[in-house]
Amino acid sequence: MGTSLAQQCRALHTSQWRRGLEAFFDETPNWGEPTVKSGAPWTAKQLRTKSSEDLHKLWYVLLKEKNMLLTVEQEAKRQRVQMPSPERLTKIERSMKRLDTIVQERENALRLLQTGQERGRPGTWRKDFFGRTFWYRFKEYPIPWYLNRRYKRKRFFTLKYVDSFIRRRIESHLHNTILKKKADLENKRKLQEKFSKLSATT
Repeated sequence: MGTSLAQQCRALHTSQWRRGLEAFFDETPNWGEPTVKSGAPWTAKQLRTKSSEDLHKLWYVLLKEKNMLLTVEQEAKRQRVQMPSPERLTKIERSMKRLDTIVQERENALRLLQTGQERGRPGTWRKDFFGRTFWYRFKEYPIPWYLNRRYKRKRFFTLKYVDSFIRRRIESHLHNTILKKKADLENKRKLQEKFSKLSATT
């Protein structure tokens, strides 16, 4: 006797269905409190020790917590009061960013092992007719490139009269870089003189 489709499927819930919209708000004991205790964000070392399934579950847990904190932040803005412990949102965002980085590392390692390519979508460095270098990602076309008029209209070459402008653009970039370094050095020198005088007076 075959099983029904409802028995084969398994619903995914990260909160109790009885709570309803209360899941978008903080716990009741934390209402009105100026500060709420929270743990440290997840480190990359801790995330690397977990399996892909655990990372997948943790992502939804962090996403649910982030949605709750965003709701609390919006409610605090509406009431024109300070959000309790706003650093919790920063911790969640850091954890999610590190988790995404760990997952990307695993995908890159698996792709490099299977296909020998570091990028998910292969491509190459090319120049346009202004002489600007950019990363061109390959695309799939139903016909060969030499028969594709749309592809042949793309100008992957540099015009001859652009060479002088390329040189000037490089010179301008180097000049601006040097000016920025000199400004940083001058700012550091002024700060050293200022704090040296303060330390001498005290």
